[in-house]
Amino acid sequence: MTEALTPRSAVLAEQLFANGLLPADGAAERSPETPPETAGAADVEAAVHAIADRSRHAARRMARANRAWKDRGLRAVAAALLERKAQVLAANGKDVAAGKANGTSAAMLDRLTLTGARIQGLADALENLANLPDPVGNVVRGQTLPNGLRLRQINVPMGVVAAIYEARPNVTVDIAGLGLKSGNAVILRGGTAAAATNAALVSVLRDALDSVGLPADAVQSVDQYGREGANALMQARGRVDVLIPRGGRELIQSVVTNAKVPVIETGEGNVHIFLDASANEEMAVEILLNAKTQRPSVCNTVETLLVHSGSTVLPAVAAALRAAGVTLHADERIRAALPASVASVPATDEDWATEYMDLDLAVAMVDSLDDAVKHIRTWSTGHTEAILTNDLGNAERFIAEVDSAAVIVNASTRFTDGGELGLGAEVGISTQKLHARGPMGLTELTTTKWIVQGEGQIRA
Repeated sequence: MTEALTPRSAVLAEQLFANGLLPADGAAERSPETPPETAGAADVEAAVHAIADRSRHAARRMARANRAWKDRGLRAVAAALLERKAQVLAANGKDVAAGKANGTSAAMLDRLTLTGARIQGLADALENLANLPDPVGNVVRGQTLPNGLRLRQINVPMGVVAAIYEARPNVTVDIAGLGLKSGNAVILRGGTAAAATNAALVSVLRDALDSVGLPADAVQSVDQYGREGANALMQARGRVDVLIPRGGRELIQSVVTNAKVPVIETGEGNVHIFLDASANEEMAVEILLNAKTQRPSVCNTVETLLVHSGSTVLPAVAAALRAAGVTLHADERIRAALPASVASVPATDEDWATEYMDLDLAVAMVDSLDDAVKHIRTWSTGHTEAILTNDLGNAERFIAEVDSAAVIVNASTRFTDGGELGLGAEVGISTQKLHARGPMGLTELTTTKWIVQGEGQIRA
């Protein structure tokens, strides 16, 4: 059931339809407000199913929206974020204060915190999405068969895309924007730590969509139902088309293990850089500082540095990292090679497996490219690995032999990011191999459909 159109959305719907931007059967719709939190698991499940059903209805409308209509929605959301920035920052301030009181780590607080500049960045990303081509309707392949049948395989929206993520309110906007542009409806579970911020952002998003005649239910949240809501979302097979977890290992594995709906697994970033013997000192220092210190709390930050035993740049690299406040967790050979002025702590196997998400770096010495690749295969999460080298043969071998979602040569690992790679934004970085791998942008939120057109042909 839906409520009657507001006067503003009714007028906009008429204007959009007159300009060919709105399907013939649709004016803007708003569903009733999400029911209040209830105590029983069965009640929560019913409420989440109701949200999913409204998302399904909204997704059918979104699938019919053309590019101009969707881009207008993206720009409306961008403008609304800036107009209501004070409201969002006030809500975020409550979450950050609560996080500090609860002893939240510095890395998680950094992810949780919004600033005026970060909100401007979110608005800019939405504008960039609006400028990107619409993936829906893109012809993947096609041909005419000898019997005259005309075939096309085209990209179509997934439908209802759900996301469960930790205290990262920017993800709320990124996923909503990508879902809108790719013609999907999204259901969000953003975590208790960012509850106030996400509530404010979802309100902004829904109001902006309604203001241009798009269904507000294309963006919904189950945050008000807490863990029970997340569990119900994971079990909503048939109502949710795909679920994407984004966060730490514990969250991701919990979703992968317990979900009954299809899941695209995004992974933690135990990211490696191999410093080859031929690497230039100035380049190595600059890249390592950027990859480790620019924003340590994110998943594309380097966590392990592998140094070829023939390299002469270790002292300069280590000194620069220490000067930037990085704690070096070094193996015995690295500790022996470091100048006395460069402090380090002994590394253990736990360090090779750790995604620090802070100013800590595991450092090991290897004798060859083969040893570096062996270490990466043992400890990598399949996210991003990089090589710094002036040896083309080693670069090509590294590319061929390292099996991660992103492999980088002579550049910072911080480039494994949807925005940096020209995707506009990302819903997550997939470390699996089916359907999507690496930063997931617009195309990764679509599936395909075969279109077969004939003139009366029958199969012999």
